[in-house]
Amino acid sequence: MTILHWSAIAAWAIAAIIWVEVIRDLYHVLAHIWPPLTRLHNWHHRVFRPDLTPTSALIYRQAQWYNDVPESCVMIAFSLALWGLAWSVTPEVAWGCSAGVLYSLVFLLSAMARGMGWAWAHDLTDVTHLPGPFPTPPSRWWVNRPYHWRHHFENQNAYFCSTLTVVDQLMGTALSLKGKTIAVTGASGTLGQALLGQLQANGAKVIALTSGHQPIELNGQEIPSQRWQVGEEAALAETFANVDILVINHGINVHGDRSPDAIDQSYQVNAFSAWRLMEAFLETVDGDRDRVRKELWVNTSEAEVNPAFSPLYELSKRTLGDLVTLRRLDSPCIIRKLILGPFKSNLNPVGVMSGDRVAAKIVKLAQRDVRNIIVTINPITWVLHPLKELTVSLYFRWLTRPYPVTEICANQDISSES
Repeated sequence: MTILHWSAIAAWAIAAIIWVEVIRDLYHVLAHIWPPLTRLHNWHHRVFRPDLTPTSALIYRQAQWYNDVPESCVMIAFSLALWGLAWSVTPEVAWGCSAGVLYSLVFLLSAMARGMGWAWAHDLTDVTHLPGPFPTPPSRWWVNRPYHWRHHFENQNAYFCSTLTVVDQLMGTALSLKGKTIAVTGASGTLGQALLGQLQANGAKVIALTSGHQPIELNGQEIPSQRWQVGEEAALAETFANVDILVINHGINVHGDRSPDAIDQSYQVNAFSAWRLMEAFLETVDGDRDRVRKELWVNTSEAEVNPAFSPLYELSKRTLGDLVTLRRLDSPCIIRKLILGPFKSNLNPVGVMSGDRVAAKIVKLAQRDVRNIIVTINPITWVLHPLKELTVSLYFRWLTRPYPVTEICANQDISSES
């Protein structure tokens, strides 16, 4: 057999495994909206306490027979259907699809073993439901325990995926904002107000952090707000303790001014104030529940990689971008970058994008768990920023030492979640 022939077989094998994983996730989605399946799937949601210990060994075994075994049978049926399609199209390499059948069969046998009460089967094959501390935040591409915990105890109408997160990303269910408390700096600005509106429309409880004196309103109603000034970041620590997501969005643009005061102001507002806010927020990540729920969103701007025709704005935003990249290496929670093009605002009166549309796009991409959220009309940014982020991250990783991260006790917060 030629290399091309083996490559085709391998391609069918990979496609078959991805196919059954997608079927598995779609079955899960259907189990939340179609009553006959919902009655079976509810057994699965009855099993676990917030610390992921089973409420009852009997209920755990029954959940395998009512939920996991039927799910595995559906996976096998659809894997056989794909195999039949492959035989009709490319019969000489179609046997690669047997990987999907074998993969699904392993899930069926594992579910049956768990249903019989074999402890080794739970420990070896039910890894997303194992108790213990969460060493990392929710993963981007693979479903780890923190990711799946959110489906059970944060929002059962999101986080449906079991192994790969692709279906959640496509459906916009990879991050739920419903019921989360989200604070936004620069709340009186164009983007700040637009973000507050979009976040509230998606079920979040919003807090406006502003340096202005005017109350912040959404839809004619005043929303909770807190005044703060650059240099007073530590005063927000008590507020941050009750915030799930902090959006650092404030900034200043001195345009062509290059005086010492302009330099100091640009760096203090755009870089160092944001850095102090980041650290004050990260210090509130205290326990597994915080590690799972808390996030930082930082507006670094596409000035990280492109000219903004305002040198001090570019320099200070690039500094902030690099600081965020560095801090990501040891962050106890998810940090997202907002890499935004020119939208019309007081900082940029000649911007060409609408603040409302930019905010809507940011929220939509965050719900798809995009970690570097790019919203721009400049196609170059889509090429340059991923390259810059990768190379700078590797450079920092290779030439710096890990920052000590306090070990988190699994039972500290999750066991108190209701």
